[in-house]
Parts: sequence; structure tokens; C-alpha cells
Amino acid sequence: MLGGPIGDPEQESADHARLRRLLARPLSPRRLEALQPRIQGLVDGLLDGLAAAGSPADFHALVASRLPLLVVCELLGVPEEQRAHLRIWADDATRVDQPGRSRAGLQSMWRLFGGLVERKRWSPGEDLVSDLLAAAATDPSLSDDAIAYLAAGALFAGTATVVSTIDRGALLLLTHPDQATALIADPGLVVTAVEEIIRFPSPLDPPQAARRGGLPRYAADDIAIGGVTIRRGDFVMFALQEANLEPDVFPDPTRFDITRRENPHLAFSHGRHFCIGAPLARIELQALFATLFQRFPGLRLAVPLGKLQPLPDRVAGAVAELPVAW
Repeated sequence: MLGGPIGDPEQESADHARLRRLLARPLSPRRLEALQPRIQGLVDGLLDGLAAAGSPADFHALVASRLPLLVVCELLGVPEEQRAHLRIWADDATRVDQPGRSRAGLQSMWRLFGGLVERKRWSPGEDLVSDLLAAAATDPSLSDDAIAYLAAGALFAGTATVVSTIDRGALLLLTHPDQATALIADPGLVVTAVEEIIRFPSPLDPPQAARRGGLPRYAADDIAIGGVTIRRGDFVMFALQEANLEPDVFPDPTRFDITRRENPHLAFSHGRHFCIGAPLARIELQALFATLFQRFPGLRLAVPLGKLQPLPDRVAGAVAELPVAW
């Protein structure tokens, strides 16, 4: 991101622990439970828009690219009239092949959130920015700029990867009609279905796609593994997709199975680095996929799979378009 690695390997552990403490309240079970009806309303509204567009329609443009941003805006307390701008800037921020454009997108987000911080100072609500302002009373490091930076980071972290997961989930279910039929017959399968969608690679990924990237970390100590010594402070990338297809952990790992019960995938990382936003991502993914095929039981791809174009220049690798028919 931004043309180079982010963070300081010497301070990473302490900074990470501090950020998790700050985000614990806005991502608490109570707050997320209160958000659930609103998230379901957003899902229903976007699917209404898909139906109104008529068959065929672009599922990516009308649903996948919109839902995660709207959900995070609810979490942050962003007014509806500012969300269209944020969508453009968040999209720019994911352009990892264009560092200048990525920086400009994030800087625009920071400016907007700077104004939101001032607004929430005088009119706080049940949202992340208001919570950070309250925490600033006892944490002098939480300047207005720092809060705006955190809000922009939360928006980015909560959108790009979920957009990709929605696209991937739709593609997996559309290319495995037996699994879609099982989900229609038993909507309660949505919990295990979402975990399998999160674990499984996209049908568009080439065999070695997992080697293109992974989860970034700094080595805290010297580590010898596989005849190589990783030195303290070295930047390393974990190949999560390869781990999620490990046959010693997942029986028949290359089979997409929404009834899979034991699914200890690493898509949300592990241990103290486990994604603090995972519960929110699961809520919105479950709301969408529990509703999508109930509303559109005849949903199908409107073009051959080979005609779809992945976006390899993005952090999460969504598709450019996802035409569907019903």
C-alpha cells in the first residue's frame, strides 16, 4: 500500500495491542447486535435495486461493491450524503499498482473524516468515531488527525476484502448449483456456507494464484524453518490460500462444501492478530447469502465463466463485472 510497507517492526506489537483496545467497544457484540437489523435492511434494499434493474444485471456493481461500504459507514457514523464520495476514494485506495492514486484516495478519506470528527465532537452517536473521541479524553495520542486516520483505515479494511468475498461467494454458488440448491432448501446452512466461501479460492483463480501475495507480518525473532533463517524484523508474507487448502487439515480440501463443519481456515488470521472485524464481516455475509437465493432462486451467470475478468491490481481481487440473470 502507498508504494511500500506500512508500520514499524519495532513498535508493531505495542501499536497493534493499543489499536485493538480502541476498537473493542465499537465492535462489541452489543454494538454489532444493534447493527444487524440495519444490515439486513441494507441487503434488502440492494437486492430490491438488483430486481429493479431487471435481468440480466451486474451483481458486482449493484450489490457486491456497495454493501461492505454501506455497512462500514453505519459503523463509523458517516452521513448518507457523504457515502458516494467515500466509495470512489476507497476504490482508489485499493489501486496497489498506482501508489499516487492510492495515496490520493486515502488522503481524501482522511479529509472527510477530519470533518466528521469535528461533527461528532458536538453531536456524538453510537458509532466508532464518537467512541474514539470519547477515548481521546484519556489518551493524548488520539488527536483529531489520528482518529481520522483510524476511521479511514477501518473503512478500507472493512470494504475491499468483503467486496471480493461477496463476488467469490456468488461465483462459487453459481458454479456449484447443487450447493445453491442446498442453501435454498435449508437457509440455516448459511453459517457454514459463509465459512466455506471465506476458505475457498475463486473459480477464476489460476492454480498458483495463492503465491501472488498473502498476509504481511514482521518477524519478532530469528526463526529457522525449511533450511532458511528469517531474521528478526524481516518482512514476511504468509500464503493463506495455500494453508486453507492443506489436506492434513481439510478433508477433500479442493471440494466446495457448504456443509463442512470443521473449518479452521486462516482467512481472518490467528491468535492476537485475529481480525477484530471478523464478526461484522460474518454478519453481513450471512445476511446477504441467506437472502440472495431466497429472493432469486433461479439466479445464474448471464455469461460464460471464462468471460469474467478478475481485477489482479486490487488488494482483494474482485471481478470487474458479474452479470447475472434470473
